[in-house]
Amino acid sequence: MSIALILLIFLVVVVAVIAAGVGIYNGLVRSRNAYRNAFAQIDVQLQRRFDLIPNLVETAKAYMSHERQTLEAVIAARSAAQSGLAAAKADPGDAAAMAQLAASQGQLNGVLGRLMAVAEAYPELKANQNMLQLSEELGSTENKVAFARQAYNDAVMAYNNRRETFPANVFAGMFNFATAALLDIPLEKREQVREAPKVQF
Repeated sequence: MSIALILLIFLVVVVAVIAAGVGIYNGLVRSRNAYRNAFAQIDVQLQRRFDLIPNLVETAKAYMSHERQTLEAVIAARSAAQSGLAAAKADPGDAAAMAQLAASQGQLNGVLGRLMAVAEAYPELKANQNMLQLSEELGSTENKVAFARQAYNDAVMAYNNRRETFPANVFAGMFNFATAALLDIPLEKREQVREAPKVQF
């Protein structure tokens, strides 16, 4: 075997290894971008939800003058949830940011559930056309948030699986592809979320 042939084989192997490395790196980038895009859909739906809440509170305020604490708790929880979303937007997939987002959303779900339960005691509020429309939009948005969260979690799972398998795990470590965190509502809040908010008026 001549030296030229050995050199050619060596160059072919090197090029093949480099091409495989580039493919693995690009696959990791595509997977990371996929879960970030999926998180952007959560952001859109949560922003829509946040925009509905002040209108819901204003409508309820006219009928629920004795329930000021409940209304103030909704506004405070909305503000905390917006802060949680801002932290998660800055670094989607970061475990601490996703935990903060999940906790703040769980808290908001709880106070919205209490608002809806209290609103049951006000028949005129239940019959108010604006309240009916806002409640319907809120319910629709809650469903969209759930679907967006599932899509995000699926994309995170695909990314984490890709970055943990060999040989991609070597590249993930070399190029700092960190593990992405799922968005999961804490267990103590899960029952509240499944039952609330009830938005049929």
